[in-house]
Amino acid sequence: MSADHVAPPVLDRLERPVEDLRVSLTDRCNLRCTYCMPREMFGPDHAFLPRHDLLSFEELSRVLRAFVDLGVSKLRLTGGEPLLRTDLPDLIAMIAPLPGIEDIALTTNGILLPRLAEPLVEAGLKRVTISLDALDDETFRAVADTPLSVDAVLAGVQAAIDAGLSPVKVNAVLQRGVNDHQLEDLAGWARDTGVTLRFIEFMDVGTTNGWQRERVVPADEGQARIHARWPIEPVAPERQGEVAERFQYLDGAGTVGIVASVTRPFCRTCVRARLSAVGELYTCLFASKGHDLRALVRGGATDTELRDAIASVWRARTDRASELRSEGGLTGERVEMSYIGG
Repeated sequence: MSADHVAPPVLDRLERPVEDLRVSLTDRCNLRCTYCMPREMFGPDHAFLPRHDLLSFEELSRVLRAFVDLGVSKLRLTGGEPLLRTDLPDLIAMIAPLPGIEDIALTTNGILLPRLAEPLVEAGLKRVTISLDALDDETFRAVADTPLSVDAVLAGVQAAIDAGLSPVKVNAVLQRGVNDHQLEDLAGWARDTGVTLRFIEFMDVGTTNGWQRERVVPADEGQARIHARWPIEPVAPERQGEVAERFQYLDGAGTVGIVASVTRPFCRTCVRARLSAVGELYTCLFASKGHDLRALVRGGATDTELRDAIASVWRARTDRASELRSEGGLTGERVEMSYIGG
């Protein structure tokens, strides 16, 4: 598509454009967080994707160009753990110059950032979000199912700051009776460290994480607990499709976010598409299956055919799973968080 031609936005059946793309680079991870990759399901015998099944960097760049032509301007690289993908800075360097890309971010557990943060920034990475669900070793090890200390993640946070990725974002998934006692500690640490913290309601992504509604810490409760300790007030969204409700501390110590996908669904403004590591297009985090784009790429499809196939899938999109969630949660098979990147 010529640089001087701007295509009209591609809208789904609920008039939602496609603007953000979350790209899974691998289904492998070096942790076994209970809400994402429980070890009893992802143990030594689990069959991960073979390397030759993954989209190559060249194939991935071609698919991303098609998405950009359709309106995507924000890319987020995910996994599994994306830092396990060999030569990741090379991919960043390939996609950073794509016309139309305004932002490239990465979601990671942070453990490998001390050696990779600087090369990633040099290649063109703009932002990073690090998962951190607790500050004390006992809770961290229980949630992440790892012998590592939380210091391994904190070192990654500092490496990201030192490399110039500040303000670093940190995501914490709260679960009642598991790590909800860490809420105030995490908020205080984030205020002192200068990172932007976002609390996420425990979601029934996939079918293996043992989701129970009673383990969800509602956004209203989290907001009230933070406000009781450090008064906050709402901040207007910066753009359509922003998933986190943002609040600013009245004492000027930055902002905190809450992602209330269970108690306050935001399906009607969702502008995200998701791409698996093997090139499947998913139109919802709670989808049961994806649409195979790798077959087109490896089967000789032209750029126009690839772009048209993506547009066709998006135009048929009607997803609003979180709005339809029953009291007992979603039913039926759903793609696992570790496969599609959350």
